Amino acid sequence: MTAKDTIQQGKAVLGIEFGSTRIKAVLIDGDNAPIAQGSHTWENQLENGLWTYSIKSIWEGVQDCYATLRKDVMDQYGIELENLAAIGVSAMMHGYMAFNKDQKILVPFRTWRNTNTGKAAARLSELFNFNIPLRWSISHLYECIIDGESHVKDIDYLATLDAYIHWQLTGERVTGIGDASGMLPIDPDTKDYDEKMVKKFDTLVAPKGYPWKLRDILPKVLVAGQEAGCLTAKGAKLLDPSGHLKAGIPMCPPEGDAGTGMAATNAVRQRTGNVSCGTSSFSMIVLEKNLSQPYKSIDIVTTPDGAPVAMVHCNNCTSDINAWVNIFKECLEANGHKVDMGQLFVTLFQTALKGDPNCGGLMAYNYFSGEPVTGLDEGRPMIVRSPNDVFSLANFMRANLYGAVAVLKIGNDILFKDEKVEVDRLTGHGGFFTTPEVGQRILAAALNLPISVMKTAGEGGPWGMALLASYLVNSSKHQSLADFLDQKVFAGNKGTEVTPTTEEVEGFNAYIESYKKGLAIEQAAVQNKD
Repeated sequence: MTAKDTIQQGKAVLGIEFGSTRIKAVLIDGDNAPIAQGSHTWENQLENGLWTYSIKSIWEGVQDCYATLRKDVMDQYGIELENLAAIGVSAMMHGYMAFNKDQKILVPFRTWRNTNTGKAAARLSELFNFNIPLRWSISHLYECIIDGESHVKDIDYLATLDAYIHWQLTGERVTGIGDASGMLPIDPDTKDYDEKMVKKFDTLVAPKGYPWKLRDILPKVLVAGQEAGCLTAKGAKLLDPSGHLKAGIPMCPPEGDAGTGMAATNAVRQRTGNVSCGTSSFSMIVLEKNLSQPYKSIDIVTTPDGAPVAMVHCNNCTSDINAWVNIFKECLEANGHKVDMGQLFVTLFQTALKGDPNCGGLMAYNYFSGEPVTGLDEGRPMIVRSPNDVFSLANFMRANLYGAVAVLKIGNDILFKDEKVEVDRLTGHGGFFTTPEVGQRILAAALNLPISVMKTAGEGGPWGMALLASYLVNSSKHQSLADFLDQKVFAGNKGTEVTPTTEEVEGFNAYIESYKKGLAIEQAAVQNKD
């Protein structure tokens, strides 16, 4: 069946993901290959000290994204996009969206990027004997309670971004288990919120006299492959105001970007893992057994089908690299050169590999926002060097690439060195890996492990979400998600692997020791630079 036939017969599957800087839609065919796409660029805003996206920007963004997808379909195949086999929606994990009974948001959406929940996260981690990160929904909720925010009593529904979008499109208050594991810890046996922790939280806040219990306001937990409702007429109009998209399309459980990354890299089995590097970065290792103790820098979440995963999440990754590349673009344009941004990125990334293994002594701190793993509540991007360092373009770029994955290195050293976690395959994806080999080699040196990158790495989360939607409608009876991905999507493709050299590993280790000592410089900048 051709791509045109697939679309005309309503057998194409759509995945949509709300990333930090781009909303992207990917349409796939019966072989799970991308056949059309759309996108919309957006940015968060810092309002009253908190990072947010407005409700208006959410819907204008996804409508524009879908409109560009429709245009791509029309341009390529000369047909209108009207019906689909399934849809899945994904977004940045965690955060806080609280709604009243009239479905009105009570306070602006608080994203994963906010680090104002320190008191709540610390108290809940102690109460649950489980690491509760700053960005998790339960941390945001309890911080609102600690701070005495008046809206808490009016909460009727507490959602993440993807759970909110799914709710508006289907009317169903549900979310995927991977996304749910970023709201409240999951019991791996029941595949639901941990009941002991639910009861502990309800007891903790009982003196406040709120009219709700925790389970009343959280979305229902679903695993990959379960039915999660259908696109309603209202939802179809929200997604496609032109009116061409039909209602009644099945929708799979919504997921966070961690879950879609696992699907897109075929990393849902034990002893597999993936590393996503974009605006933020995170590594996900599917565990064979529980860790020996809770760690503040390691989150325990789940795969889309509910297996425990050790996650190291870093708030900052490529934003500062992008900012520096724009500076080089301005310099070239000021000298009369026309700049191809894609080629400029490739050139600068490739130049980094010519730098010294220890970056000549240079250090890059890419902190646009706070970084919980290294204890920073706020960020100040900076380059640090001494007069005797080897200051060259190659070392400058290499230091920036090292800085992009430095915090990942710090968190993962706990897993690989202290907990002796073993992996058979670790796959990278995201913009950091777009230039062949470069980001892959840098990360391999950081983790001292072979890193694989697949040709589909650039497809990322939207494609992963489309695969989860495809699993809903195209998997055979009792076929596990891991088997579906192995047999129907990747068919033995493990990508291209890069193994670090001893010199590269030693160079990164030298860099990271200086980097950790230099965190005091970053802290001083936070304290003294507004």
